[in-house]
Amino acid sequence: MNKRIHATISFAAVLSFTLACTTAPTNLNTNSATSDSAVSAELKPAFAAITADGIMQHTKAISADEYEGRGPGTKGEELTVKYLTEQYQRLGLKPGNPDGTYVQKVPLVGFTGVPTASFTAGSKQINLTFPQDYVAVSRRFVPESKVENSDMVFVGYGVVAPEYGWDDYKGLDVRGKTIVMLINDPQVPDSSDAAKLDDKMFKGKAMTYYGRWTYKYEVAAQKGAAAAVIIHETGPAGYPYEVVSGSWSRENFDIQTPDKNMGRAAVESWITTDRAKELFTASGQDFDALKKAALSKDFKPVVLNAKANMTVKNTLREINSNNVIGKLEGSDPALKNEYVVYTAHWDHLGRDPKLTGDQIFNGALDNATGTAALLEIAEAFTKLPTPPKRSILFLAVTAEEKGLLGAKYYAENPLYPLNKTLANINMDGVNQWGRTRDITMVGDDNSTLIDLLREAATAQKRSVNPDPESEKGFYYRSDHFEFAKQGVPALYTDSGVDYEGKDAAFSKQKRDEYTNKDYHKVSDEVKPDWDLTGAVDDAQLLTTIGYRVAQADKFPEWKAGSEFKAKRDEMMRGASSRPSTP
Repeated sequence: MNKRIHATISFAAVLSFTLACTTAPTNLNTNSATSDSAVSAELKPAFAAITADGIMQHTKAISADEYEGRGPGTKGEELTVKYLTEQYQRLGLKPGNPDGTYVQKVPLVGFTGVPTASFTAGSKQINLTFPQDYVAVSRRFVPESKVENSDMVFVGYGVVAPEYGWDDYKGLDVRGKTIVMLINDPQVPDSSDAAKLDDKMFKGKAMTYYGRWTYKYEVAAQKGAAAAVIIHETGPAGYPYEVVSGSWSRENFDIQTPDKNMGRAAVESWITTDRAKELFTASGQDFDALKKAALSKDFKPVVLNAKANMTVKNTLREINSNNVIGKLEGSDPALKNEYVVYTAHWDHLGRDPKLTGDQIFNGALDNATGTAALLEIAEAFTKLPTPPKRSILFLAVTAEEKGLLGAKYYAENPLYPLNKTLANINMDGVNQWGRTRDITMVGDDNSTLIDLLREAATAQKRSVNPDPESEKGFYYRSDHFEFAKQGVPALYTDSGVDYEGKDAAFSKQKRDEYTNKDYHKVSDEVKPDWDLTGAVDDAQLLTTIGYRVAQADKFPEWKAGSEFKAKRDEMMRGASSRPSTP
């Protein structure tokens, strides 16, 4: 789970926007999507099937200790797949895989690395302690990967973006070298107002995919770097270093490839800011000055007076994990071979036997709740008197916590053609603190799905918040992104912040409480104070959007300026036959 809930948000700004845009009266007890004024008659049976009790029951079931934290390739996966399959069967959903099963096999390699690392900078030897100072993995499926006496180069943000005239490598051959880079994309100041960011460069405040760590390692591999080191900074990253060290110091996974991932850099690493500054100082460089210089498109790579020695010894295992998929077939013979896909990831962090006391990462909020909402929405669609014209797929994906791997595998190996997939609607955690007068869109206003979101929210007498932390790149951090990368319009929302009957500080208080105490910790369990009425409202809203897409006269589209539009346009042009429309 990489939801916004884990970050500190500028709630004052969000609330100001919300209150300015809300036209409904203060007493919004009628904002339920089941009220006569809010919904059309055909959706009432569906909405009635979505209940707080239903979400809670599913959440408790798959976050129970018996499920051992739902780690891929474990007993917890077996139990989760069985539970989801039985629920799909109970609802009367057809097997989602055309082979007649409810699963799509996802071939993964689990790798547990034991790294060692040191730098020689100037005359100083810098020995790094794992995982306090750094984390490192090798995604090469070999027992050991080494980087020895490798020249170190600072490559700014590690970005190559021709459309912005940006190249942090400037033609430097980094083959065999260890590159060091900053997280996020360049926060380029506006030349007319240094207090603002240039919105013509990397979308200004908003993070683009160039800012994601996954992108940086991808380019490092393309450039032939021996090792790639990202400097962690909490603000630009959007999460504290403990999130990185907690995830990367465990068993990790990747998708099996014929070349055993030998095209990746031998070592991929994060390092804390303090140790990075020590490295730069010992190399005769000023970290802050170089960070500032990296904000210019004229920046050139800086060779550090330093060498890297890094080794990762891997324990490897091949497993077949599973995406779990059910299908509600469309009612229109001409359109039933077109699809709307709902997703939620079923996995969490599993069990850590090294811990004393509680060893199970139950993942109740993350993402048993999202999976529960997926099942409730699936049940809702089965209660419609007539199924929607197009088919609806309910896809519970594996290994989100390991890098969106289940969603990536489906998007790259779809069971149904992507040019006939209208949209993806993703859920990663639900609102567990009561009803809100608003809902938050994650990412920018990038597709016509956002227009449907606003219309559905208005029907509930709620407002839609803009993304208050677009600089953190949350749109690129959950399963919908893998669909978007392939061109499929994808919607991802977050909970509102304006809670009924609560003061303005309530939302930030609860989110900070979860971030500090429960996120990716064994304490992420169902809490006695949970109030899932707001989750019901949100699930009903997402049901409305999916239904409208399935009934519409045309496909949703990416808007001009979206980085995903060209991919979709190319896909649709290249289709052997264009999707049919009513």
